Amino acid sequence: MNIFKLSFKNIFHKPVGTILSIVLLTLAVGIISILIHVNSSIENQMNNNLKGIDMVVGAKGSPLQLILSSVYHVDSPTGNISLADAKSITNNRMVKNSTKLSFGDNHKGFKIVGTEKSFLELYNCNIENGRVWEKSLEAVVGKKAAQILDLKIGDEFTSSHGLGDYGESHEDSVFEVVGILEYSGSVADQLILTSLESVWDIHDEHDHEHDDEHDHEHDDEHDHEHYDEHDQGDEDGKEITSILIKFDSPMNIISFPRYINEETNMQAAVPSYEISRLFKIFGIGFETLTYLAYLIMFVSGLSLFLNLLNSLRERRYEMALIRTIGGTKIQTSLMLFYESIILCLIGFFGGIILSRFGILITSSLLEESLNYSISIPIFLSIQELILLIFSISIGIFACIVPAYSVYNMNISKTLTDE
Repeated sequence: MNIFKLSFKNIFHKPVGTILSIVLLTLAVGIISILIHVNSSIENQMNNNLKGIDMVVGAKGSPLQLILSSVYHVDSPTGNISLADAKSITNNRMVKNSTKLSFGDNHKGFKIVGTEKSFLELYNCNIENGRVWEKSLEAVVGKKAAQILDLKIGDEFTSSHGLGDYGESHEDSVFEVVGILEYSGSVADQLILTSLESVWDIHDEHDHEHDDEHDHEHDDEHDHEHYDEHDQGDEDGKEITSILIKFDSPMNIISFPRYINEETNMQAAVPSYEISRLFKIFGIGFETLTYLAYLIMFVSGLSLFLNLLNSLRERRYEMALIRTIGGTKIQTSLMLFYESIILCLIGFFGGIILSRFGILITSSLLEESLNYSISIPIFLSIQELILLIFSISIGIFACIVPAYSVYNMNISKTLTDE
């Protein structure tokens, strides 16, 4: 007698109750799996982008906005700071390494960041094709940005003002792609990198155009003199957006940010603190959804228990007949055990499939809005294996009472009553 085969046939004896149990478990497992992967992916990407950055200095405003704009490049900057003030910070003996950033333009939605070559070292970026920029208006493109924009070595492009693809285009300033980065798994993959001088030159030309429109009566000689004076002016008149800083000693992270915030017209933000605060805010939402999913899983276990119990009451005569033709107590009890486990496995793997579709949708939404993506896992994670064990445990607990009832069934009384 093939008890397992018989159990599989009996699963849909009561289709409504069975399908309800499967749907509830599928929904619970799907939600938990999505939360596991989305939370893990976002946390890993955020932590990966924080490597080597102890502090970010920028204009006064929201510390979190400063971090999101300068480290993760998903928000607008708080403003600009002068290059002179920036140098007073980077030359401080407490600072081990620093990287200046200047941004505010984009190309088809991908941010153009003026920076120093130390940015590539900070994010462990290697050149896959071409070389690093050497002069103004040369650009190195992150792997992901290059693929989406279909940019290759030698291609040219223009920038648009602002961080969305709707600003005024700088048609007179054309960038040339001189390098493509290898995939690094960091924010650099979705950036277009160039020198600080490139950003200054673009906006200097942009300012000159506006000056010419405002005072179009100036002759060519006066314009030429104005240009020379601007080019030869003190570089301290230039501005940048922010500075990424690595301290010489971890102890400096306590005193130096306080000094900048209290004694200068700039703002210092500590990424680890701000992101930890952000995760606490998001964590409440993740925890709430997780508890809700486990509640749904508990309800699915209860539904499975009631389904097995009702099924047993309707099939008591069938169970008794199985016993009379040679079936043992253990075999009839195992029949219910198999039914419960099979239902839980169907619900679990249905939830895993549902979660993969959910991750795909979530990834496409993040890709569209923030240029971030979440990789779709092929294999089960450790957390999902634990979830599988938990799902099977629900099935075992759900069938204990019905299986015990079958094991202690009075065959003669059951057949007589029927």
